Amino acid sequence: MTRTPDVSVVVAVYNTMPYLTECLTSLVEQSIGLDRLEVVAVDDGSTDDSGAELDRFAKKYPDTIKVLHQANSGGPAAPSNRALDVATGRYVYFIGADDHLGKEALARMVACADKHESDVVIGKMAGTNGRYVHQALFKKSDPDISMFDSALPYTLANTKLFRRELVEKHKLRFPEDLPVGSDMPFTIEACVKARKISVLADYTYYYAVKRVDASNITYKSSHLSRLRCTAEILHHAAGLVEAGPKRDTLFERHFNWEIFKLVKDDFPALDAQTRQEVCAGIAELADEYLTDQLRDALPVMKRVRIVLAQRGAVDELAAAIESEKENGPPSFHLEDDRAYARYPGFRDPLLNIPDRVFEVTGESAAAQLASGTELVSAEWEQDGDNLSLAIAVRLGLTGDTESAAVRLVQGAMPKSADKAGGRRLPAGHELPAPVGKFTQEVTADGAGTVIRARIPVQPHQATLGVRVYLDVAGWTYEIPVRGKDLPMPLARRWRSGTPYRVAARVNAKGRMVVQTGLLFPPANANRWWSRVRPLLVRVKRKVTR
Repeated sequence: MTRTPDVSVVVAVYNTMPYLTECLTSLVEQSIGLDRLEVVAVDDGSTDDSGAELDRFAKKYPDTIKVLHQANSGGPAAPSNRALDVATGRYVYFIGADDHLGKEALARMVACADKHESDVVIGKMAGTNGRYVHQALFKKSDPDISMFDSALPYTLANTKLFRRELVEKHKLRFPEDLPVGSDMPFTIEACVKARKISVLADYTYYYAVKRVDASNITYKSSHLSRLRCTAEILHHAAGLVEAGPKRDTLFERHFNWEIFKLVKDDFPALDAQTRQEVCAGIAELADEYLTDQLRDALPVMKRVRIVLAQRGAVDELAAAIESEKENGPPSFHLEDDRAYARYPGFRDPLLNIPDRVFEVTGESAAAQLASGTELVSAEWEQDGDNLSLAIAVRLGLTGDTESAAVRLVQGAMPKSADKAGGRRLPAGHELPAPVGKFTQEVTADGAGTVIRARIPVQPHQATLGVRVYLDVAGWTYEIPVRGKDLPMPLARRWRSGTPYRVAARVNAKGRMVVQTGLLFPPANANRWWSRVRPLLVRVKRKVTR
């Protein structure tokens, strides 16, 4: 009697040696057992030893592995479709021929699908060799998730377990005219039409490998090819999900990733015609699908670049990218408790782009604020026993900057907040009033503000961080002051009664700190006297002679 395997694993193969060997080995060693497994591998006209390796495994495991050979089709869609036509398992699973599975992966996923009657099961994935894999979906296991209330839109690869009855009922196949992203329409439609979707985060099921030769077709595709594929994916998904919050939730991923990638740092290097065509293509998609709600959900940098492309502002877009690449994020303009990123195009009457596009609308601005905050000068000012740190700090801010203040704060930041970009303080966090004298002035280029402060230094044993506190768009930010390449003021002694020493330095993380302490600490007094006393004795002997 012909057996029905529990799961058919589909492997589309094109020139994937030596990774293919590890992939196939991970399949035949699955704990689910060979009698419950079917592997359908399609060699898509490989020119290396991949075809021969498939035949070697098929000869060794004839009851488990089926191998089909065909002329090269230009992408993984056609071989995956051919494999689906011959698959017989209750479930079907797709794996990249570069990748491999954890030993218990298939057994665990099939058991989950059977227990919960799931049509789709997603096992936790991990990247290797520097391969990025979005992890938000894998924070916890959940037997019943939705495309529209989870991080699933950011995990749309077909590397999932699908009930084959679902696949055949809806005649799900991969579009063979898409060289890039052909798995997304399949995955989106399967997830939209599934009765139940489960996620498993209790085990590493899938290891996604970044090839050292970067020969994956996704890495080599041109801007225009990726633009065309993205457009087809969005149009297909729009036919499945009606306009509204659910579609916005799904399309947020595509504007955040696929569309934004078209206007990253390599955009200005494209020829003029290609830049025009890319912007025109983005404009068509944005006009049709970029609702105000979806636009506001994007980080300000991505939002600005996409809208500049939408308006056909090719030169301003290139200038924004080049400037940010060379100088970091632009300065912020504060006005009426709102913060606007001063990218090219901001309040340009010819472009007439709404201020809202440039506004910080919920995302943390800590990294941008930190990149625009730098030390201008620092020196000690002493008046008798009173010592102050006179410091000037440039802020990447214009407008209503009166709330800015510099403080000397004892101790380091909490470990969780010890980041180069500073941190946004929790809502309702109250700070003591700053101590010292402050003045502000606009920088000569009009793109920033210099805050000058004279902060009293107290006589105690401490390491003090120099921090700027900024109120921006309803949040308070704590930004460490970077020492950069400026010379620090020389260490000095102060106080006549009990002398103290004060020194400024740049720590290992590039931040300015001030250290104060007793010039002759009590703990070291005996050691200090033991060194000084013999010198005094010698001096006395010379004098008496």
